[in-house]
Amino acid sequence: MEDYAAKMALKPDAALREYVAGHAQYREEAVLAALDELRRRGQPAPEDAALRPALEATVQQQAAATQAAREATTETAEEDLPPLYSPASIVVISAVVSVIAGAFLLGINMYKLKRGSAIVGLVSFVLVYLIGEALLLRFLVTQHLFSPMMAFLLDLPLILAYIWWFWPRYVGTYQFQPRNWLLPLGICLLLKFGLAYLLLLNPTVAQLMKQQMEQLQQQ
Repeated sequence: MEDYAAKMALKPDAALREYVAGHAQYREEAVLAALDELRRRGQPAPEDAALRPALEATVQQQAAATQAAREATTETAEEDLPPLYSPASIVVISAVVSVIAGAFLLGINMYKLKRGSAIVGLVSFVLVYLIGEALLLRFLVTQHLFSPMMAFLLDLPLILAYIWWFWPRYVGTYQFQPRNWLLPLGICLLLKFGLAYLLLLNPTVAQLMKQQMEQLQQQ
């Protein structure tokens, strides 16, 4: 928006009075600024009292119309944005629940954007990574080098790949409608802990897991 107050401050008195006298051919904001500047200089225009109410009313109406048009444009633009899970939600769910759950959310984003080939690439990458991670974990356990923190550190490169490699290349936008990720997080946590609880209650499964851990440690 043009700064009429600064513009009028640079004009001589005669030019300001021309704005007032020929108010019909100038923008209302410019005429108001000229009236204000004449007042500031201690030379108020005789037409001030007659012109000011109508000018101010017109300026207010124009400002309201401009604001309404801007809000309508913004709402339309937001409606056109795709609903996606944010990078932050993918990181949180990957770290708290599973990197597979994080990949699932990223895959949903790709599906929304019709990036089918990218989904195939994502699934293939995650499978290869998890196989390599499982082999490395097996080696660490046999060498008595494994710790719970190490499992997260091994997942960290995959999580970073979601955000720094797959997102910029296959999602390619940071303008979107954020989808609510609390519900998927709750469902994933429920499934994770529910499955763990059922496994622990099953004596056969618990005994089998114990035997496998002992075998790994003996190798």
